[in-house]
Amino acid sequence: MMELGRHLNGPAAMSIILIADDHPLFREAMRRSVERAQPAATIAEAENVAELLALIDAHPDADLLLLDLTMPGAHGFSALAHIRATRPALPVIVVSAREEPMVIRRALAHGASGFIPKSADADLIQRALNTVIDGETFDPFAHGAVRLDEAERELSKRLAELTPQQFRVLTMLCEGKLNKQIAYDLDVTEATIKAHVTAILRKLGAHNRTMAVTMASRMAVDPEAARSVNVIEE
Repeated sequence: MMELGRHLNGPAAMSIILIADDHPLFREAMRRSVERAQPAATIAEAENVAELLALIDAHPDADLLLLDLTMPGAHGFSALAHIRATRPALPVIVVSAREEPMVIRRALAHGASGFIPKSADADLIQRALNTVIDGETFDPFAHGAVRLDEAERELSKRLAELTPQQFRVLTMLCEGKLNKQIAYDLDVTEATIKAHVTAILRKLGAHNRTMAVTMASRMAVDPEAARSVNVIEE
């Protein structure tokens, strides 16, 4: 990770930093903080997980990701777990309005390099950016990591086995969309979506779509309070 810091802070550094959040005003605040901390950085933005996955594909050499936990498609820690597994070299700082110790600890346990509360001022944001850029973990309240329970660890591993397109399909299943709606949104055939769903069920160890959605809901920030989705089996 120190190699990352040298790259970003070098005289000709041209880092790429991704900001993923569905609130335009917060993205703007983060952009200003990034520009102050890393004036030479190229900044790219996404407002949902589908856009973020496309952004990551377009910028495979990105140096840092600032990730909102609750933007559309994120489903709590599922997007973090998937991205950390598929892009292990990409440091992720989670940003969230949820500042409870357990939320921060779970984020770090799922592989986040840092956590920024949305109530943070500009100085704390820049300190977080510089800390992670220097290859260290930024925990704003020094809570430390926590060991995930066995079920969440296993689910995280299974989510890691999904391809980016399969993960996109899973997020849409969690939104209660039908195969034909997903096919339209992704501009592919319905048969392709059926094949993706079959692969998703196999990799998650789920017997049907409802079970897959129920499993994914365990990655929510509040698993017990996760809103159920009316899933139609096809």
